[in-house]
Amino acid sequence: MKLVGLVGSNADKSYNRLLLKFIEKEYKDLFEFEILEIKDVPLFNQSNDQTHSEVIQNLNRKISEADGVIIATPEHNRTVPPALKSVIEWLSFKVHPFQDQPVLIVGASYFDQGTSRAQLHLRQILEAPGVGAYTFPGNEFLLGHATKAFDDMNNLKDQQTVNYLRTILEKFCDYVKILKGVKEEVVEMKPEDLNATGKIDTTIEGVDMYAEDWVEQASEKVNAVKGDAYVELDRGVLTVNQLNHLLNSMPFEITYADSNNQFLYYNNHIPREEMLAKRHPSQAGNPLGACHPDYTHKNVSYVISQLRAGNVDHFRVKVPTHGPDKFVVHTYQGLYDEDGTYLGINEYVQDIQPVIDWYLEQTGQELVDGKTDAVSGASANDNDTDGVSGATASDANVPDPVVKPAEADAVSGASEHN
Repeated sequence: MKLVGLVGSNADKSYNRLLLKFIEKEYKDLFEFEILEIKDVPLFNQSNDQTHSEVIQNLNRKISEADGVIIATPEHNRTVPPALKSVIEWLSFKVHPFQDQPVLIVGASYFDQGTSRAQLHLRQILEAPGVGAYTFPGNEFLLGHATKAFDDMNNLKDQQTVNYLRTILEKFCDYVKILKGVKEEVVEMKPEDLNATGKIDTTIEGVDMYAEDWVEQASEKVNAVKGDAYVELDRGVLTVNQLNHLLNSMPFEITYADSNNQFLYYNNHIPREEMLAKRHPSQAGNPLGACHPDYTHKNVSYVISQLRAGNVDHFRVKVPTHGPDKFVVHTYQGLYDEDGTYLGINEYVQDIQPVIDWYLEQTGQELVDGKTDAVSGASANDNDTDGVSGATASDANVPDPVVKPAEADAVSGASEHN
């Protein structure tokens, strides 16, 4: 297996470069590894197209030919460095080497939470239309206190950290193998039927899936129990009313679609305008294709196919458009019976910010260190390196950038048409 590592900094002294070099020498039993630099890449400017320059074409070729990519990103003012963002702009303008490439994100910084915010933003950038990478889900490597993490030979000192990094890399290798296998078999794979035209054992036939009163019609069709009728569960007996109240009391929004890709249920416990993922009573019974805009169908189909195949058991996505006071996470969880047969997908949506705030209050911990942000902002006594930022401590309180929907660009963050 051949992987490439992209140094996410153009600084001469970089702990993220050290981290990739350590990966190169410590884990050579897992894969071949080549480190790529971005120091000589010009700032993105679509009016001065450099796509065919040697430095950009070299990155394009190396990434395209690799089986996977590891990006080591610093954190500058709570996001990725401009140099790294500029490189990704070039590589999503007229060439698209990240398309369908497995990518693992790692990062090193001065403080204890590593490059957590930069990694989150980088995931969003890499998964944008026009970039199209498959970022490795459910795993993070955040190297904090980078100034003390390496010994004189530039090896990681802490053996537990070394072991944990190996675990992450082994899982990523498995992820690469799975994705490469999927890509090789893509012609033979049966596409997901988002119109739910098929039939499974639990399909309720004879009811229009698009009917606004589908729930009522379907319930009458199968004589569904309701009200105070008891339901025997695997570890309990509840009435239908109790089940409804239980599900509606959950501190998150739940949506269930069956293995035929028919949207069957959501917990209808708050008004639609207050929901994080707005649903409407008339949507119950619809095929999933009718619940998502057409331009999202490719991604929806991919997520379902991976869950159906058991390649992953969940996907998790942070949605930043709800404002700075919320941290909204969408989780797409596969449902399986005791034999591992795919039964459908449960999407649950939650603002976890109140939980984070409660945790910090209970533990006495903080997300900031004095006047300097614990995960961004520069160290006043070591600001010549890229560990977290090129900014000084006085810049540490710069607010998070407001994320706005793209207006002119339908393909990439650097569309040649805008």
